[in-house]
Amino acid sequence: MSIHIGTYNELEVVKQMDFGIYLREGETELLMPTKWVPQGTRIGDRLNVFVFRDSDDRLIATTVEPYATVNTFAFLEVKQVNETGAFLDWGMDKDLLVPFREQPFRMQPGKSYVVFVYVDEVTNRLAASAKLKKFIEQEPTDIQEGDIVDLLIYSETPLGLNAIINNQYSGLLYKNEVFETIRIGDKLKGYIKHIREDNKIDLSLQKSGFELVDDVKWRILNLLKQNNGFLPLHDNSSPEEIKNKLQISKKAFKKAIGALYKEHLIKLTDKGVELVK
Repeated sequence: MSIHIGTYNELEVVKQMDFGIYLREGETELLMPTKWVPQGTRIGDRLNVFVFRDSDDRLIATTVEPYATVNTFAFLEVKQVNETGAFLDWGMDKDLLVPFREQPFRMQPGKSYVVFVYVDEVTNRLAASAKLKKFIEQEPTDIQEGDIVDLLIYSETPLGLNAIINNQYSGLLYKNEVFETIRIGDKLKGYIKHIREDNKIDLSLQKSGFELVDDVKWRILNLLKQNNGFLPLHDNSSPEEIKNKLQISKKAFKKAIGALYKEHLIKLTDKGVELVK
């Protein structure tokens, strides 16, 4: 078994020196400097460590947890830019390079970007790329409609927000179906709404069908209880009012209200919704 750069490895402690310890996997040994060695570490212990290359191109082990590991997407801030490229803060002593060839537009210090972390084939060092499309899988083979998924928002279009799905695919959240403030770099849970024939994926932040109605029903009932049994929303309320109060569409509101009325849990008045006591 070989040592994997840019991720976690379980390695055996084989030497203790004044300046740190040496860990081994197979024929490969690497240093963990003293500042990162857990107290009480002994020869023969096995440690779960992150492996990377230092400025002198040596393999180094650390117990520090970086903000991102190899083959993952992450939202990271640019610390500086020089003639080589942009350098990102990823929680380590040595910053992460984004070469100019991996920047679709020039990155600026102090700004944050969604990037993909990879091992450069030429230098065998960790690097990052802001050219995300070449790292996104095009055929969604292990997700289906209705699945709950992890999302990372990476760009905005006139239609809505593009998101990385489960660190693999790309999908779209339509702007007219988003009822909360979302920014590039935000991580959130979402749902696979539809997978088209061309493999493009539509996303939603809300459950579909009956599950959505049930979710909204409970939200309305909880709001009613918090507001002395009254909610000043009705059929003539604007979509904006409903969005501000419940973070849902007017269509979803009307479906949930209709269901609650049929269950004799609420009364409908000209002024709003009343909880049946």
